This record gives sequence, C-alpha cells and structure tokens, in this order.
Amino acid sequence: MTPAPEISVPTIPAAPAQTQAATPPRIKFSSHGFCIDHPDPALGAQLMANALGVADRDAMDGILRQLVKASVSGGKPCEVNLAFMISMVRSIRPRDSVEAMLVAQMVSVHVMAMRCAHHLAHAKDLAQHDSAARALGRLARTFPAQIEALNRHRSHGEPAITVQNVKVEDGGNAIVGTVTQHASVIVSENSPASAARALRPAGARRRRNSTDAARDAQA
Repeated sequence: MTPAPEISVPTIPAAPAQTQAATPPRIKFSSHGFCIDHPDPALGAQLMANALGVADRDAMDGILRQLVKASVSGGKPCEVNLAFMISMVRSIRPRDSVEAMLVAQMVSVHVMAMRCAHHLAHAKDLAQHDSAARALGRLARTFPAQIEALNRHRSHGEPAITVQNVKVEDGGNAIVGTVTQHASVIVSENSPASAARALRPAGARRRRNSTDAARDAQA
C-alpha cells in the first residue's frame, strides 16, 4: 500500500516592518521610571499611542502612567500585568480620547477584580473574606456598566432596538413599534336603553328574546 504524499503549504515570512507595526512595543522599567522599549523612540511612541487610542504624546504618557500605577503587584509595577493591560486596550480599539480613558478604566477594574478574587481565595479569616467579597462584588458590577457606557458612546446615545420571536403568517404583515388598539361601540339609537342593549352581550340578548317568545306563546 502506497502512503499518501504529504501536502506542504509554503509560508511567507512577514516583513519586519509589518511585524513591528502589528505589535505595540513593551515597557521597560528601570530605577528611574519606565520607557518604551523600541530601537526607534519616535516610532515606538507612535505605536504605543495607536495601541492606546490617543492622538498625541501627552495623552499617551498620561494613560501609560495610569496603567503603570494600576499594574502594581507586590508594591511595584508589574511588567506582565502592564503588557496584558496594554494588549487588552489595543484589542478593544478605542476610537477617541473618551474611549481611551474608559477602556483604560475597564482593564484596570478587571485587574483589580481578579486581584480581589485572589485575595478572596486566600482569605485567612472571616474579616478578610468579607472585605475581599465586597470589593469583588463592586468591581464585578462596575465592569458591565463600563461596557454599556462604551457601547452607548459608540452608538452616540441611541437606544438599541431588539426584536425577538417575531412570527408572520402567510399574507400577514409585521409591525415593529408600539401598537395601540381601541375598542369601538356602534349605537344605532340615541336612548340610554338602546345604548345599554348595544353594550349587553349577545348571549344575554338571545336568552331574553327566547324568554319573550315563550311568554307570548303561553298567552
């Protein structure tokens, strides 16, 4: 039996410039602070600004400093946390300064929530357990509210319309919106008694007519 030949798909290596443009540079910490780790400082700053969704260097420095402070673990900034936070901001793709600030808050809240979850899992007494549980609950409620605020900002404040379980039979028309149906009563006579008879159920009128007919037959 002759084995089937292996199929090899040639791969095209990405250009170095394209790879650098696709991935934001990392942040390098030192005793003097932090800096963007890139051979070209101007290009590195531009890549970082694009990742954070800001328009200029001042905004980029401000958002980056805030993310560095939010990444603190064990009393000092954590490169791993910061790289994760920058990657999450980049994946959400903020479009303006408002979204850049909101997305930075979102990733910071997520990091803090997971930190509280860690403290909750390692609580040594009831006080630590309750404190971590309350903080985790508040952060967990804040995060979906931030997502809603981001969606509302991106839709310019327009409420979303959701239509579910709409079924239209053959020959029918579907109406999306608020439909108000009013009942109408047609009265052929102007007297109150006639109006009362018009409002009376049809079954009651038939029973009354049958009773009158029986009474006439006995007479």
